[in-house]
Amino acid sequence: MSGDALMGPPWQMDWTLKAQAARDALPEHVRKIVDAARAELVTAKDPYFRGIETDAELPDTMRVEPSLSTNPKGPHLLHFDNYHGWLRYTFMRRVHDPQIVVEEIFWQ
Repeated sequence: MSGDALMGPPWQMDWTLKAQAARDALPEHVRKIVDAARAELVTAKDPYFRGIETDAELPDTMRVEPSLSTNPKGPHLLHFDNYHGWLRYTFMRRVHDPQIVVEEIFWQ
């Protein structure tokens, strides 16, 4: 691989302290759902699931969308557990060490 090639999946994932604390406070069965959602993100060819029907490979209980339609390269929402929860993340597309940063998580 050349020095300028973008690394591919699996991607690194980091959580803000607030998001990690919110995840840790969830019931155990929900944390398992979050872990499954995490696995889908870190193994996706494009964590923003851009294009037509690119999130078709996600389980029926998950969907991805930009958090603002006017900023398709900005933060995205991964809805999980049939829209009972979501996590907001940003994909840091760097040549060296690209990673997903989870900024916020919510479940009800």
